[in-house]
Amino acid sequence: MLQEQKSEFTKQTILNESFKLFYKNGFKTTSVDTIMKTTKLTKGAFYHHYKNKKELGLAVISLKLQERVFKGMIEPLQQPGNVVNILENTFSERLKSFSLHDKKHGCPTNNFINEIGDFETAYQMALKQIIDNWRDALILLLERGKTEGSIKQNISSASVAVYLISAFEGVRGIRKLYDTDVILDEYMSGLSIYLQQIKH
Repeated sequence: MLQEQKSEFTKQTILNESFKLFYKNGFKTTSVDTIMKTTKLTKGAFYHHYKNKKELGLAVISLKLQERVFKGMIEPLQQPGNVVNILENTFSERLKSFSLHDKKHGCPTNNFINEIGDFETAYQMALKQIIDNWRDALILLLERGKTEGSIKQNISSASVAVYLISAFEGVRGIRKLYDTDVILDEYMSGLSIYLQQIKH
């Protein structure tokens, strides 16, 4: 049992440190050697858990990135209350929660999409799953809003969901260019204006 725990700890260490390195330096430029140097583990330990860097990359996407998006952007959508308020709070509170490091480096999911989203089908499918889950959660909430009478009936929930995701991911990328949060404040103001347009 102790050996199993040690093995799982090693696997999680590789996964966590890889995520940090990919986030900071990019996926393509981060080598297995760099990961091993950072974790102070042997290459044998790496290859015991992952066949290659591709398998590790897919694990980071499906475990680290998916969990991050779920906790930050999907789970908050599932609470009861006014749909417009839930939407505004979810997006604005998520932006407010980011550390300076997160603001400087942008969204890790979006960084992966921009770097390797068209690089290989396996990466594309894994990243697409994250966006699809997020979009579906937004559509479900917007449809609930229509039923409850807080969202206009004539809007396309799918279109609004894609727009909200795209605008959020866009401003996360743009923020990397600035030294202040002015661009984020302007985004949140724009978000509030937009939500008023779809409000019933």
